[in-house]
Amino acid sequence: QVQLEESGGGLVQPGGSLKLSCAFAGRTSDEFSMGWFRQAPGKEREFVATISYGGRRTVYSDSVKGRFTISKDMSQNTLYLQMTDLRPEDTAVYYCAARYGSTTTIANQYPRWGRGTQVTVSS
Repeated sequence: QVQLEESGGGLVQPGGSLKLSCAFAGRTSDEFSMGWFRQAPGKEREFVATISYGGRRTVYSDSVKGRFTISKDMSQNTLYLQMTDLRPEDTAVYYCAARYGSTTTIANQYPRWGRGTQVTVSS
């Protein structure tokens, strides 16, 4: 199984940028896709972005498209989420997730999750 650990969250002003990282370890020899999700207080977990094992396929939610970029460095065993033009509505706990197989935007199809990192966008 793959183990995941997020980092890089924090407090940022509206319009600012932040880069999240997700270190992964374990059974990384098999092909697995990864994703970022977020959950704001009182709301359900929401899809943000996903990337295929080889990095050729990426999918974004409409709310972050053009502002966020998902990427992966297999030599560093790290998944990234570069976030720009951040808005107060981006405030949430951000989670990375992994699954063996193709990409999906559906949270319950990811069996492996990190513990999350808090992102707060506020002036």
